[in-house]
Parts: sequence; C-alpha cells; structure tokens
Amino acid sequence: DVTRNSVVFDSSNFKTQREAVTGKRMANEAVKYVWEGAIPLQINLHKSEVASHPAPPPALVLAPRIGYLPLLIPLIKPYFKDSLPPGEDSIWFDYKGVPLKWYIPTGVLFDLLCAEPERPWNLTIHFRGYPTNILIPCEGEDSVKWNFVNSLKEAQYIINGNCKNVMNMSQSDQEDLWTSVMNGDLDAYTRLSPKLKMATIEDEFSRKASLSSPQSRQGVTETDGAGQNKTARIPVRLYVRSINQNFENLEDVPEMDTWDDISYLNRPVEFLREEGKCFTLRNAIESLLPEFIGDRAQTSGEERSKDGGTEEAEAEGLPEMGEIKLARIQGIEMKLEIPFSWVVNNLMNPEFYLHISVLVKAPQR
Repeated sequence: DVTRNSVVFDSSNFKTQREAVTGKRMANEAVKYVWEGAIPLQINLHKSEVASHPAPPPALVLAPRIGYLPLLIPLIKPYFKDSLPPGEDSIWFDYKGVPLKWYIPTGVLFDLLCAEPERPWNLTIHFRGYPTNILIPCEGEDSVKWNFVNSLKEAQYIINGNCKNVMNMSQSDQEDLWTSVMNGDLDAYTRLSPKLKMATIEDEFSRKASLSSPQSRQGVTETDGAGQNKTARIPVRLYVRSINQNFENLEDVPEMDTWDDISYLNRPVEFLREEGKCFTLRNAIESLLPEFIGDRAQTSGEERSKDGGTEEAEAEGLPEMGEIKLARIQGIEMKLEIPFSWVVNNLMNPEFYLHISVLVKAPQR
C-alpha cells in the first residue's frame, strides 16, 4: 500500500519506557514515509480529444504524495502525443468531472476527493479547453516552483515572524531545495532545509520518553526545554468537507461535485501548552473550527434558551454540535487525541505547511 492511508496512529497505549522508545522510532520513520508515499494513477485522455483509432489505453503513473500533478506532464504527454488533435496544449486534470487544482499537493487532492481510497486513482487529462473560470493558469514547472517558494515564505513568516531566511537563501540553494522536492530526495532536503532556520516545537512524545527514564526525572525543572527554540504558531491549510447526511462507512460519503463543497482555511494554529495537559490534534482542528466545538455551541444554546427558549434559538438558526468524522494527513487516518507536536514535526509537507483534510457531519439547524 504505497499511499499508507490505512495507517492509524494511536498515542493512548504509550505507557511504558519501551513503548515510548518505540514511538520515537516510529516518529523518525514517519518523515521517511511522507517522502516515499506515492499514489498509483490511471490517467485517461478525455474522449473528446482522442484523434486516433483506436483510442490510447490509459497511462499508469506512480505520483509522489508531496508532488504536484503538473510535474507529471513530461511523463504523460509523450504517451498521448500521437492521439491528440492539432492545437495548442493547455493541460489540466479532472476527477469525475471536477477540475483538479494544480497548486494543491497530489496527496492532499487524493485525501480530499476520495473518502474511500480508490486504487488506482482514475483521473482524466485534458490538453484543450482549460477551465479558467475554475483554475488559475499554470505554466508548468515554473508556476509550481513559484507556488512552492511563495508557500515557503508564508510558512516562515507565520513561524518566525519574517521570511528573511528564505529571501536571503542563495539562488543555487533555493534551486537545489526545489530539486530535492521534485525528486523526492529526502537526504538533499535534510541538508538544505536547516539553512531556513525555522523555529520548532518540542515533540511531546520525545519529551515524555525522556521524562520517564529514571536518569532524567531528577532536576527536570532546571533542564526541561533548555536551549530549545520553540514556535507558538503553526502554518496549517485545513480543507473541510461538510456532509449533511449521516454516514457510518466512508464508502457511503457522497461524491464531491464542485469545489464549493470544500471550505479552505489558510490559518495558523496557536500552539498552546498547559501544565499537565497535552495539546492534541483535536485541539488544533477545533481552534480553527469553533463552530464545531460542542461546549461552546451548548453554552450558547443554554444562554439563548434562558432568553427566549429553544424555539427562538432554532428560529435564529443556532447550530447544534457538529462532529468531526475523519481527519486525514498524508493519507493517514489520525486519532484526534494524538499530540499535535508529533503531527507537526513528522507530517508537514516540505514547504512547512501542515495540510489537514477533514470530513465533518454538519451541525443541524
């Protein structure tokens, strides 16, 4: 399973030192899994553009999760070249009639559009009729690279309060960083990314492991976190699909018809740590989606009912509690109680954004 989207990570069983060490090992492997993750694609030429007989069979491609669809064009275009009608190419992809936004990483598109993973993922490629009313223009690799670097600047501004380290990066280093992402070269990326000097947050799994050892229990207060450069703001791109009907299984989730079905939130998460509490993935998502926080909705309902009763609250459109049905990151169906610090340190994309796809059962009104 090259997409690894059947993996479920649960922090609730980490109770012993041995389990904590196992968790640390898994954390180290997670970054490698992110970079090696790939999705098998079956790409068909749209029937209106077939100018040969017989029609060409579909192209089969293994697409990196952290990559972008336009970067596959040099592989795909020669395959369909002899079947295309004359005219100027304007290449784009769709899935079941929905044009795919080229600036969203391929793995995120897959997680968003396939609630129940489809393997291979059947896409359609177009060489004509670019939908400019839906997609912004794409000039191939140059556009994708510009999008990546711009996202890198945004992420550094959120994390560090400025983007000077990206701006001051030499042209050759910036080019090599981009090449490492295109080629899925984690070793090269690991050598270059420290030059960005991104602030980090302490991994609560690692911290828990170190505090549980007898050698580290003494004098914790003096050494805990010493010398750590921590950030309180995490760049997050949250993609929320709200479903009105009830569903128990992912195969029952209706297909997405348009991008209007997706709410796109590009907001930082304020990382909060309280003594004796773990800031979880649920805390992070709910901080971005306050309308789905049950306590807040319930409190509002109680206040309204005191003033005018339940009927008045319903008449004013007060939402009941919504429900997060699924959170998926890098193809992994996440347990919501996992420490957010682990997610950030291990499942971020190379541009230092954390992409989270969420399915929610919409609150009833």
